[in-house]
Amino acid sequence: MKISLRENVETYLMGLLVLTVVGFSITMPEVFWSANNFQSIASQMPVLGILTLGMAVTMLCGGINLSIISTANACSLVMAWVAVSYPPSLLSIVATLVAGVGAAALIGLCNGVLIAGLRVSPILATLGMMTLLKGINILITGGSAIANYPEWVLWLNRAQWFGVPLPMWLFVVVAIGLWLVLERSTLGRAIYLIGSNERATAYSGINTRRVLLWVYVISALLCAVAAFLMMSKLNSAKASYGESYLLTAILAVVLGGVNPDGGSGKIIGMVLALILLQTIESGFNIMGVSPYLTLALWGALLLCFIGAKGQLGLNKA
Repeated sequence: MKISLRENVETYLMGLLVLTVVGFSITMPEVFWSANNFQSIASQMPVLGILTLGMAVTMLCGGINLSIISTANACSLVMAWVAVSYPPSLLSIVATLVAGVGAAALIGLCNGVLIAGLRVSPILATLGMMTLLKGINILITGGSAIANYPEWVLWLNRAQWFGVPLPMWLFVVVAIGLWLVLERSTLGRAIYLIGSNERATAYSGINTRRVLLWVYVISALLCAVAAFLMMSKLNSAKASYGESYLLTAILAVVLGGVNPDGGSGKIIGMVLALILLQTIESGFNIMGVSPYLTLALWGALLLCFIGAKGQLGLNKA
């Protein structure tokens, strides 16, 4: 039964998505099916989606990255400082992007060394990194935002291709790229093997520490991509942006079929979970439901889903 649930998670998510769309179509057909609503969904999903992928790659190997939001904010602050400090030019664009990638790589490397090298528990290592980064972000900025970016930063959020916001296309490219890494590369196979049984994977000759190091670097680099999208969307960077994304990202990963203990899960399931959650949130916003109530619902769903999977595991045992 446990295996059946995992194999058919995409079918269940499609069914839930259809029920959700039908429900909102009946209650508010004109507003829900408006172009503005779908434009809103397409513009909001990329940041959360890329952060979810950054969380997923760590959970697939049995870990977790609680520092994704702090990492994204740190990268956005670094990129924002470079972007506003120099006049717009090709050199300043390259410097901004390199600064963000460099900050992300350093953070990911630190997480990787703690987890793979020093064997610190992933939840403790990334919780400590989250707290450290948040403190540094607030200390450096004084809690204020860095705003008023040059036009080339804002262009990404405004641009469209075939009527679809460019950030959505970027999310699709990133999702396909990560799918190729997980499904078509030796690194991806090693990630799944480590999630299934790290000790057995090490005995098979795979350098598990190096793989884990790469996992947390990749997770941080995905956070840098999300950070740039946040900069373009909000026209500002701040230490406290996007804090509610952490819970939603974990929920999307688990709801999308990733085993919290690692070893299984597919990109398509997480994408369907993201679409479902974003559709529900958009519908609730139209209905005037409090965002705090929506956040509480996500927490309840996460607890129920993890509890259900745990019960399935007990029944199978």
